[in-house]
Formats: sequence, structure tokens, C-alpha cells
Amino acid sequence: MNLRSISAELIGSFSCVAALFAAILFAEPAGGGLVATALAPGLAFIAMSYAVGHVSGGHFNPAVTLGLVAGGRFAPAQALGYIAAQLVGAIAAASLIYVIRAGASSGDWPTLSAAASTFGGKSQFSLMSVMLIEWLTTALLVIVFMGATSSTAPSGVAPLAIGFSITMFHIMALAVSNAALNPARATAAAIFTDAHALAQLWVFWVAPILGAVTGGLIARWLNEE
Repeated sequence: MNLRSISAELIGSFSCVAALFAAILFAEPAGGGLVATALAPGLAFIAMSYAVGHVSGGHFNPAVTLGLVAGGRFAPAQALGYIAAQLVGAIAAASLIYVIRAGASSGDWPTLSAAASTFGGKSQFSLMSVMLIEWLTTALLVIVFMGATSSTAPSGVAPLAIGFSITMFHIMALAVSNAALNPARATAAAIFTDAHALAQLWVFWVAPILGAVTGGLIARWLNEE
């Protein structure tokens, strides 16, 4: 197990989750809106991909790691270490945002529950809708990831292609599932929410992973790998 790769995944995961949670808690209530929230994880991915992606491959997401395993781009034996690092990074990011939120001078700012992905409640989408959007967006994300990082893709464009696709998929999914797309991000938010969010967390592991594996298999066929 390469310690540098594990560290790079932890740092990248931390940065992407911190950017998204900060946007949800601070930028959106201040008038940033949905587009600003969607841009945050995409821009964070671009930055971290250029910063540490050359060290680890820049997955920053357990679903992407497993999708790349399915696509034949990543060794299964290394997946567990990557996923553990991504989880630690995401939870550390949530912890830091939680501490920052605790320093607010009034109660007008949302808590980390605003970042949690749940379903079935009042003004929320159904389980089927949530699973479908999570499956679809992560499948497409892995297809973009594998295509943009293939040997025939133009050099240097992968971070931009993947980062802006992350933004696009957040715009698609924020209203439906709060755009989990990433089991580590979903876990980090659920830990700081309540038992209800934790009870529904399984959906935000199963659906993204199924989507990522689907995307990995499709991309493997398309790229003849």
C-alpha cells in the first residue's frame, strides 16, 4: 500500500467535501444559490486533481474507486485502502465545517443536516427517484472519468472534464437526493445529522456504487479495455 497515494486520496476527499459542505451551509444561504453550490465540489475536484491527482489517480470517492475496479483501471487489492482514506478525509471535513458552524453569531445558518441525503419525507423525492438519480449520475461520472483519463484523451483535460461534469451532476441531483454521488460524503453528513439519516445511508452507498460499476463496465467496453 502506497502511503503517498492514500494521503493524496485523503486530502482530495477532504477538500471536495469541505468545499461542498461550506457552500451548502454558508454560500447558499448568503445568496449563492444552487449553481454556486454545484460549482464548489467541481472546482475543488479540479484543484485537487491538479494538486495530487498525479499521485493517486484522483478518485476522491469510493464509488469512483469501485467503478474503476469494474472498468479494469484499478487494482482491487488497493481499493479498501483508498476507500478508508476517502472516508477519513470526508469525516474530517465535516468535523471542521461543524466546528466553523458552531462559531456563528446567530441561528440563521443551517446545520450539517442541510448537507445530508435522505428521501421519502415531506417535500422529498421517493426512494426510487433517489436511487435512480444517484445511479445515473455516478454511472455517467465514471464514464466521463474513464474516457477523460484514457490514453487517447488530450493531455491535461481530464481534471476539467471531470470537475465540470461533477458540477453538472450536482445541478441534476441536488433537488432530488441532495446530490450524494459519493458514499464518503453521504456518510460524513449523516454522522452529523440524526438517526434517520444514518438509517437511510445505505441507499447512498448502494445506488452510487451500482451506478459506478455500471459506468465502469460501459466505459471499459467503449474504450475496449
